[in-house]
Amino acid sequence: MDQGEQSISHVIDVETPSVARMYDWLLGGIDNYKADRDACQILLEIAPSTKALAVNNRAFLRRVVKVLAQEYGIRQFLDHGSGLPTRDNVHEVAQRVATDARVVYVDNDPIVLAHGRTRLVENDRTAIVQADMRDTDGIFRHSDVTRLIRRDEPTAALFVSVTHCLKDHEVQPMIDAVKERLAPGSFMVICQLVSEHEKVREDVTALMADATGGNWGRVREEDDVRGYLRGLDLIEPGLRDVTDWRPDREVHPRQHVDDWVEWGGVGRLP
Repeated sequence: MDQGEQSISHVIDVETPSVARMYDWLLGGIDNYKADRDACQILLEIAPSTKALAVNNRAFLRRVVKVLAQEYGIRQFLDHGSGLPTRDNVHEVAQRVATDARVVYVDNDPIVLAHGRTRLVENDRTAIVQADMRDTDGIFRHSDVTRLIRRDEPTAALFVSVTHCLKDHEVQPMIDAVKERLAPGSFMVICQLVSEHEKVREDVTALMADATGGNWGRVREEDDVRGYLRGLDLIEPGLRDVTDWRPDREVHPRQHVDDWVEWGGVGRLP
């Protein structure tokens, strides 16, 4: 067991919903359990557009990785709270642009570790680390991170749809700790669930906190996310609903109501 994995459980709890497995179900995956599906059904009653939101968020992740690899020459990616592997993962997108691109996935869910390592066994430029994404010291000391992430080269640190899983007092210190370890010219990719509707924010936050045994932060507002990227140079088109962040020609399901959205963007370190 390496640094960053010592305090993380390897036991899969199938009775308590997991955010990673709920997201997998929303994307049409099969690596989930009844507790995850039941929680998703309740979530859909509160926010009916959640499935479309998940698909669009995944499409944003693919677009942003391609843009950073293709237009900005980024060759190393650190994906915090990566979730279960699905079609067109970060390493697949990045390595289509450049075969030497290196990717480290970080997640604390043991099922993510099991599935991820099985699928990445033949790719020596990619690794998955089981760690709490708040444990920046442990993550950056991990042997796979030191092997693949070169501290003197620009890195893309991804926090895609994960900061809402953390408490208010945890998010900014985590982001600042990662920024301090990145080379100049690196990128921070941050988006999270936001809503203009107070009832949606309160209801979803209460549901997820209860369903996950307290492993949840809250649905926030746009200004919260704006603060996370303060001091960075935002690349075009700035902060917005990620569905509208450099949309390509692919056809994605549109959200029929704006109960909540994934909102964020990409900032570059000076």
